[in-house]
Amino acid sequence: MVATHKLFIFTFAALLLILTTSAQQQQQQCSDCGNTSVPYPLSTAPTCGDQSYKIRCDAGRLLFDTVNNTYPITSVNPTNQRLVIKPATLSSNDTCVTSDIVYEGIQLNSSLPFNITSSNTILYLNCTETLLLSPLNCTSASLCHVYANQTDSVAPCRDAGLCCTFRTGGSSTEYRIRVREAGCSAYTSFVNLDPNLPVDRWPEPGLEIQWALGG
Repeated sequence: MVATHKLFIFTFAALLLILTTSAQQQQQQCSDCGNTSVPYPLSTAPTCGDQSYKIRCDAGRLLFDTVNNTYPITSVNPTNQRLVIKPATLSSNDTCVTSDIVYEGIQLNSSLPFNITSSNTILYLNCTETLLLSPLNCTSASLCHVYANQTDSVAPCRDAGLCCTFRTGGSSTEYRIRVREAGCSAYTSFVNLDPNLPVDRWPEPGLEIQWALGG
């Protein structure tokens, strides 16, 4: 009888804790941004979400701030704790340089609970020969050539130096996609890219980022 009573108390306490936690999260979850839901713990205001997971809502658009730049968020997956940002485009129609080269590309704040996942295929464009010493695929058969040759928006990159392809590693230390004149001056990224598909069936460019829940 005593054991049954203790089991009842334990079960009731556990249920109460679950309900309380759920209610707190619902209370703290931020309002939708435009047509996009903002799942907890992502935060678009000081009064909702967890302040370690700040993103921004501006005129109905979600934005992700890196160390020194801002990128549009194109999708959010609360189940996998992942979001996708839109990479920078070329700075002009006649040069193979992405507009965020002044910030040396995408750099996440390593003190925050966000990192780049292993689902991204990065195409580096307009690279110097120093990249030949890297483990990246900079051969004539690299996927970046197919993309550049069949995509009008990056036409200036077709004859602009080397291009290289690699898959992001997704480790906890992966916080940067670097572009610079001494390496590669342009890049783009695709999430879960099937390299066997023709270019006109590739997804829109995107870089997938995951958030880690606090322990």
